[in-house]
Amino acid sequence: MFDSLSSKLDKVFKKLGRRGVLKEDDIKKSLREIKIALLEADVNYRVVKKFIKNVEKEAMGEKVLKSLKPSEQVIKIVKDELIDIMGKAEKIDLSASPTIIMLMGLQGAGKTTAAAKLANKFKNEGKKPYLIGADLRRPAAIEQLYQLGEEINVQVYSNKKTKDVAKVIRNGIKEAKKYFSNVIIMDTSGRMHIDEELMREIDMINKQFQPHEKLLVVDAMTGQDAVNVAEGFEKKVGIDGVILTKLDGDARGGSALSLRMVTGKPIKYIGVGEKVSDIEKFHPDRIVSRMLGMGDVLTLIEKAEQTIKEDEAKKLEDQIRKGQFTLQDFLDQIKMIKKMGPLNKIMKMIPGMPKDLDIDDKEIVKVESIIQSMTPKERLKPKIIKASRKRRIAKGCGRSVADINRLLRRYKKSKKMLKQIGGKFGKKGMNIPNMFK
Repeated sequence: MFDSLSSKLDKVFKKLGRRGVLKEDDIKKSLREIKIALLEADVNYRVVKKFIKNVEKEAMGEKVLKSLKPSEQVIKIVKDELIDIMGKAEKIDLSASPTIIMLMGLQGAGKTTAAAKLANKFKNEGKKPYLIGADLRRPAAIEQLYQLGEEINVQVYSNKKTKDVAKVIRNGIKEAKKYFSNVIIMDTSGRMHIDEELMREIDMINKQFQPHEKLLVVDAMTGQDAVNVAEGFEKKVGIDGVILTKLDGDARGGSALSLRMVTGKPIKYIGVGEKVSDIEKFHPDRIVSRMLGMGDVLTLIEKAEQTIKEDEAKKLEDQIRKGQFTLQDFLDQIKMIKKMGPLNKIMKMIPGMPKDLDIDDKEIVKVESIIQSMTPKERLKPKIIKASRKRRIAKGCGRSVADINRLLRRYKKSKKMLKQIGGKFGKKGMNIPNMFK
């Protein structure tokens, strides 16, 4: 997410940081580099122009030029302005019962998957969602929605035998009410591009069923085109917000920075992976922190709370505090952390982590296989693992004795570190990177 833009901004800030005193020429040169980085990230040129103008006005002030740490002041100005561009975090109003949400967008944007992700999120928040497959042009979309509904245990209604979209939605709403569902999500038809037929259908649904929320699903990978699509739907039908999908695969991030200012509509959710759990509420301040390499502790904590049981975390922390962190504990911790997503993503949310940190998830599999090849006694008392045991473990997991030695050395290093910090970070899994260095 934003890797390319983040890397370029980091280089600019490092140059600024090496200068004790900043002159106007230094700031102007840095702003030119930032401008190029934003344009290369496919940020709308109108957004870039306004951004640079606002940052320059603030950065050229006497407060910055004569401050003790001018580079830090400039970074803060850039951060605040980026947050301002993306607007405030806005929630979906779920006070109506049932709340009807209409998802719309072009083919390939990920509407059907977004519908299931949204339903899964609402379900985990205590709501009772219901899905309606109103994309009657693509039977595959209906099949996909049924499969996803089964996966997340949410009811789905559709009817492939008719082309009457209004009839399907009307019957779907009736069925949803029978199940006492309080959130109804409609997956509507898409096209390869905006056309009159698509807009007539969306407009008909809007007028007949008056959804409480009209959310446009756009693909972040399409860059500036995502902004153009949002402008088109807002002009023709009107939208209440945006779900930006595939943001995890977009190294540039231009659409996320442009959408709010260009369309006037907020991004409400972002898709950050392929799993049904990979959807997050859009928090501009957190996104900017990630973009500037400052981490995102709040999202990390939320992920931990969602995936790691409190009693498991407490038990692990107590053992760390007592200096009883075993290989079995480490294996249990790996399993907890894996639920939170790819390790690289998690590590980037931790402030101070190197930007070039590259932890291959295959290494986790290697560590798991080694520990799983040990006996329960060996996991609890690694000191007993001598040469003959190492050969047996290596044979059992298909690894080398050198791999076993490497793991044991890193385990000792991590255990020592955890004992020193008294388990402060144990339950968050922050010791794991040391196992792969």
